[in-house]
Amino acid sequence: MKGHSNRVTTVVFSPDGKRLASASEDKTVKVWDISTGLETLALKGHSDKVTSVVYSPDGQRLASASWDGTVKLWDAMSGKEMFTLEGHPAGVMSVAFNPDGKRLASASPDQTVQVWDATSGRMTLTLKGHTGHVYSVVFSPDGKRLASASEDKTVKVWDATSGQEMLTLHGHTKQVGSVIFSPDGKRLVSASYDKTVKVWDAVSGQEILSLKGRAPVWSVAFSTDGQRLASASADETVMVWSAQPRQPASAPDAKTR
Repeated sequence: MKGHSNRVTTVVFSPDGKRLASASEDKTVKVWDISTGLETLALKGHSDKVTSVVYSPDGQRLASASWDGTVKLWDAMSGKEMFTLEGHPAGVMSVAFNPDGKRLASASPDQTVQVWDATSGRMTLTLKGHTGHVYSVVFSPDGKRLASASEDKTVKVWDATSGQEMLTLHGHTKQVGSVIFSPDGKRLVSASYDKTVKVWDAVSGQEILSLKGRAPVWSVAFSTDGQRLASASADETVMVWSAQPRQPASAPDAKTR
């Protein structure tokens, strides 16, 4: 699928698996038909690189985050811009829908997470507590909590309704670039430039596992059954781990380019 004129920063499947959305440093989001590989929409409106894109749970909307400091909400079928959410004085690194699609969360280098009403575009919460750039934000599967990953070497867990900080997870020795809940919401996994992936108890904040790689880890994902983890690293590798034992589930020198 070719069409962007600069680096592609993020890709995401629609919930029905029939479409793919891509975000790019060319300031656009593109939507592609999976069966044909053809571009079906080009969403233009951001004035700087687009860092993150995500579908709403029902697949009817797209949210994009940009270095221009905004989050834009789009009709995923027509490509029409629905809202521009302005509140961060710096760029926006990450955006996430809650499970019912009624709220959005955005993470920014301004050291905050902001929560928005996705139906009106109104900001409802500003979560303050990090002391460095916030790179990643995610809702728990039940929508009751948020987790954020930061340059300040921590992961924080927040009450998604009140905005109260519930946990601060200490253990990484360098910035944390990615965080995700397990499918059952009982664990958190964080990826760090300190070359580790850490698994945490999402209720107590206790560290369960520390998985050591060979290079800074950019991103992490759970399998849908919660049994395995995948991590992407600066050494051009993707590692697949069991979420319980401490050894990789695939050969450590396997590379995916």
